[in-house]
Amino acid sequence: MPSPHLPRAVFAMDPVHLPLLFPPPLMARLRKAAEIDPELVVRDFTDPAAAEALARTEVLVTGWGCPHLDADVLTAMPALHVVLHAAGSVRSLVGDALWKAGVSVSSAVTGNALPVAEYTLAMILLAGKDTFRHRERFRTTHTYPTQAETAGTGNVGRRVGVIGASRVGRRLLELLRPFDFTVLLHDPYVSAGEAAELGAELLSLEDLLRHSDIVSLHAPDIPETYRMLDGGRLALIRDGGVLINTSRGALIDPEALTDELVSGRVHAVLDVTEPEPLPAGSPLYHLPNVFLTPHIAGSLGNELERLGRIVVEELERVAGGRALEHEVRRGDLARVA
Repeated sequence: MPSPHLPRAVFAMDPVHLPLLFPPPLMARLRKAAEIDPELVVRDFTDPAAAEALARTEVLVTGWGCPHLDADVLTAMPALHVVLHAAGSVRSLVGDALWKAGVSVSSAVTGNALPVAEYTLAMILLAGKDTFRHRERFRTTHTYPTQAETAGTGNVGRRVGVIGASRVGRRLLELLRPFDFTVLLHDPYVSAGEAAELGAELLSLEDLLRHSDIVSLHAPDIPETYRMLDGGRLALIRDGGVLINTSRGALIDPEALTDELVSGRVHAVLDVTEPEPLPAGSPLYHLPNVFLTPHIAGSLGNELERLGRIVVEELERVAGGRALEHEVRRGDLARVA
C-alpha cells in the first residue's frame, strides 16, 4: 500500500524564531506531517536559492519577519494552498491576491492571546494594590506607608473596564472571574446578554471610561478604532484611574495621553505605544505614574512553543485532509486584529 502524500512545506520567517517555535520534539512531529527542510527558512521570496523549493510549496509556515504575500510571491508558489501563521495577526501578511487565489489561512493568534491576557491580569492586580506608586515611594523614603496612605488601595470591588471582547479580551474576562471585581465591557459587536454571559456589564465607551477604576484596552487596530481614546475620552477617566494598553499604540491619541500622564491625573501601564519605541526624550520613560514595558505581553521565550504547537496541529489536519481549526477568513479582518 503506497504511503500517504505528505504536503510539501517551507518556513518563511526570521530564522531566529524557529528554534523557539519548534523545539526538537515539535520539529520532529512537524516533519512527520509534512515534507519540509528545517534548514531552509525563507526571508526573501526573490532569493534564487529558494526558487525551486517555493515552486513546489503547498503549505507555507510563516512567522514574524515573513514578507507580505503579494501577487508576485504567489506567482513563485503556484502550488500554494495553505498558509499557517505561527504568530498573531495576519493583517500585514495577507492581501487581496492571496484571498483571490483561494489560499486558506490559519493563525496561532489564539495561543498568543493567553500571555497577553495573563500579563494584563497581573497588571490589573498590581495596579489595584497601587503597587507602582508604593514602589516609587519606598525607593525614596525607605519607610512603609501608613494606614491612611493605603486607604484607597485594594482589589475588593474594583471596577475594571475592558474595551473589546477580542480573543484577548474574552480570555481576560475569563481570568477576572475568580476575583472580587465589578467588570464592565464595551464592544459594539456584543449584546448585553452576551456580555452578561462573559461576566460583564455592557456599557457605552464613554460610560465605561467614567465608571472604571482600571481601563484595559483590547480592541483591534482597524480604521474604526484609530485614536478611539482621544483627548475628550481620556478626560473621562476618573482622577487616579489606571489605563492599561496591550493592544496597539494607534488606538490612543499619543499627545493627549502624554498630556494626561504628565499632569499626574491618571496612571498608565503601557506595553505598546505610538511611536514604538518612544523617542529617547519622551517624558513617559521617567514619570512615576507610568509603567512602561517593551512590547512583552505577547508570546516570549518558552511561550512561543505554544504557537508552534498550534501550527503543527493545523498541519496534521491538512495532511489528514481535515478542516483547519484556526482558519482566518477574509471577512474577519474587518473587525479583528
